[in-house]
Amino acid sequence: MLKVLLAGGGTAGHVNPALAIAEIIKENYPDAEFCFAGNPEKIEATLVPKAGYRFEPVKVEGFQRRVNWTNVKRNFHALGCLMKTGGRCRDIINDFKPDLVIGTGGYVSGPVVRKAAKMGIKTAIHEQNAFAGVTNKLLSKEVDEVMMTVEAAKKYFPEAKHTTVTGLPVRGAFAKMSKEEARKQLGIPMDAVCVLSTGGSLGARVLNNYVAKLLKWYQDEGREVYHIHSYGTYKGYKDYIAECEAQGIKIKDNPRLTVSDYINMPAAMAACDLVITRCGAASLAEIEAVGRCSVLIPSPMVAENHQYHNGMVLQNAGAGKVIEEKDLTDELFINTVKDLIDHPEKIKECSEKAASLHISDTRERIIGALRPLIEK
Repeated sequence: MLKVLLAGGGTAGHVNPALAIAEIIKENYPDAEFCFAGNPEKIEATLVPKAGYRFEPVKVEGFQRRVNWTNVKRNFHALGCLMKTGGRCRDIINDFKPDLVIGTGGYVSGPVVRKAAKMGIKTAIHEQNAFAGVTNKLLSKEVDEVMMTVEAAKKYFPEAKHTTVTGLPVRGAFAKMSKEEARKQLGIPMDAVCVLSTGGSLGARVLNNYVAKLLKWYQDEGREVYHIHSYGTYKGYKDYIAECEAQGIKIKDNPRLTVSDYINMPAAMAACDLVITRCGAASLAEIEAVGRCSVLIPSPMVAENHQYHNGMVLQNAGAGKVIEEKDLTDELFINTVKDLIDHPEKIKECSEKAASLHISDTRERIIGALRPLIEK
């Protein structure tokens, strides 16, 4: 029986690819058994058991680079965790006895994958972002296979034994619904312009603020644009609709506006012409899979500004427009959207270029990269 240990977490962007890889392996090796190692205080501790997999906790904390008293205390705590991590990883590996260990990024994947490599077990990693994370850059020198979402990440792994551009697995729901079906379901006419905006599952304050200004612009200019906005489930945004209404933005009685904390993303993506969003790897993979024009506002609050580099892959291909937060103004944001919705041919060209970036055989590429390790 094939036994696979996966390690990764801290954010859903590291956990979901691990879950997807497990699913891909299971499709090809139905008897495979899986175990996930992750931080007991992070999102993986919830997502992995919910998906029905065994979860083994490994307490790992990242070191803070900025020097201040708070970070000094955090780094002492991180050092204490690190001193215990090696033994904990060894215990998990000895108990589960994996044939293959796969890391998908985040602090926890480093010690787990490194320990497995030192113990002579076949190892692989998957890098989701165009700008590779520190953990994966270090691990690339030790593992047997480096998988990555985009070609642009390859330059960060010059000492890797073997690399494969696999793309990022996207939920099947994003490929199943046509624009016609989605618009019929959501009550949007086929000849209308539809914009989708989202800051991710939790939301993003900057996007929420600028989208409110965009909705007000529609109203003041008499623009009959259909707009779907997800403001996120973070408790600080629970009064978003009321706050918009207080600014004179008519949301509740406007049939062209759908504003909610959570939306059916596959249906909304299929229905829209233009997407306004952050630059998380999963979000961009979904945009490419559906083939949609995008205005991208990367979060500056991520490691090594990797969202900016993700977004630039699309902009450089003519598949999206990147606006950094530091450059955002009301005029720039609204004019960028206005230019696109006033010129359908630009949206069409941008959408086609986004679709051209999509790697449709990601699942086959991933199992193709892993099969040599499994068979050995």
